[in-house]
Amino acid sequence: MPAPSVEHPLLTVRNLEVVYSDVILVLRGVSLTVPSGGIVALLGANGAGKTTLLRAVTGLLPIHRGRVTKGSVTVAGEALDGLDAPAIVRHGVAQVMEGRRVFQELTVEENLRAGGFTAPTRAALRRSLDRAFALFPKLAERRGQVAGYLSGGEQQMLAIGRALMTEPRLLLLDEPSLGLAPRIVEEVRELLLAIHREGTSVLLVEQNAAMALSVASYAYVLEHGKVVRDGSAESLARDKDVQEFYLGGGAGGERRSYRDVKTYRRKKRWSA
Repeated sequence: MPAPSVEHPLLTVRNLEVVYSDVILVLRGVSLTVPSGGIVALLGANGAGKTTLLRAVTGLLPIHRGRVTKGSVTVAGEALDGLDAPAIVRHGVAQVMEGRRVFQELTVEENLRAGGFTAPTRAALRRSLDRAFALFPKLAERRGQVAGYLSGGEQQMLAIGRALMTEPRLLLLDEPSLGLAPRIVEEVRELLLAIHREGTSVLLVEQNAAMALSVASYAYVLEHGKVVRDGSAESLARDKDVQEFYLGGGAGGERRSYRDVKTYRRKKRWSA
């Protein structure tokens, strides 16, 4: 299948291997690209290695006793190897972690200001704050409210807004729809499209494949630490195997969840 345009790639992950505690091999030669200005989805079940890939990009592997043993990660052609997380943020990469992880005892505005630690001046911090409140009017209404009292959807908006305070070139999102009601998932989807329209590239990790494929232009499927399928989001949405195991559509229109499938015989073309 053709890869996404690499004429101007923003993120390039090449042949990446990651080991935890020097014994557990989690990523097994993963390669992917995120083009400048694009949205790319990374699909896969729990344990496939999706979060590990994000940690490798953002420099968070060491605190989880993980390390890259092979391969490379570059952003706009600059190698991120050996850089710590704050340095990678300064290279224009921001992550929204699974579970939101807002500062529960701080107000909405204090959370956002904490995310703007790389702002060079107070004026720059104010511009980022104004941008966040423009993108998230609900947060503007609750700017003085303690974050722990926000709803799950509002906390997710706050987590995304906090990440955007660094004005990243690349935004990594780890399961942003997890635990949210369908109506709120749709709001998150629209926010991702709005962020994309402003020029921010997005790597979206999701188990909600339907939502991910509806916003992405390209997608990868990760299983057991390897990319087993990739292609345009439209082509993967039509793929029968993807429909069965990631979109919940079984034979005869039966709805099936990937997590309910204990074992299955992977097609040869998936494991080639």
